[in-house]
Amino acid sequence: MTDFLTPPRAVRVPLQPALVLTLASLLGLAMFCWPLLAHPAPSGAGHTADAPFVFMATLPVLILVVLAELSRGGIDAKALALLGVLSAVNAGLRPLGAGTGGIELVFFLLVLAGRVFGPGFGFVLGSTSLFTSALLTAGVGPWLPFQMLASSLIGLGAGLLPRRPRGKAEIAMLVAYGVFAAYFFGLLMSLWSWPFLAGTGDGLGFVPGAPLLENLHRFAVFTVLTSTLGWDTGRAITNAVAIVLLGPAVLAVLRRAARRAAFGAGDQTSAS
Repeated sequence: MTDFLTPPRAVRVPLQPALVLTLASLLGLAMFCWPLLAHPAPSGAGHTADAPFVFMATLPVLILVVLAELSRGGIDAKALALLGVLSAVNAGLRPLGAGTGGIELVFFLLVLAGRVFGPGFGFVLGSTSLFTSALLTAGVGPWLPFQMLASSLIGLGAGLLPRRPRGKAEIAMLVAYGVFAAYFFGLLMSLWSWPFLAGTGDGLGFVPGAPLLENLHRFAVFTVLTSTLGWDTGRAITNAVAIVLLGPAVLAVLRRAARRAAFGAGDQTSAS
């Protein structure tokens, strides 16, 4: 009964790694929002110059999380193997939809895995999934580190969802989060590109030096017209349908794999 109520987690996050994850999340959000504060001039080059620095900032955070957990015994070879398997599965799922009409199959598994294995695992899986899929699909570009950061935040959030709901209530919660994650990812990626791709003479583009609220209004109209009503809604529908149809079975498989690998055994022993 204890196993059912408290599913094991592949990566437990003590205080110090939790602070690292919190800092990484805040820095990640700052990476998306800095154009609103720095007033860059619109340019086709966009984040080409700063993207490598974001990449270099992202990967050490992942390494720090993994090393911190290794040193504390919170992650072992089985957890690393599971991370590799799920990253490969996610990388294989992504090209199936190829983003056509917003059909993205990579996020529903990320949400379910983050739910089962916790925020630390979800954070790392978000980045490794997008990085691996980019290598397979030749999708490496200045947008990749921002996709990795956004995906990591989605995996992190899935691991922070309330633990108590089960059955239909849990699926309903995950569907709601999957829909939120779809729009959240689209919002962040629109924010990444908007200051540099949108013109300034059509009422939608970023205006350097303009009041923050004015630029936020322009961005809201821009993202609704170019992303929210199309790609993001398609992604939200895909997440919802996949979680409803596959969620119960996938959750059962992931939890069974976690129990057999004895993830979180110490926590369960103390709980029982």
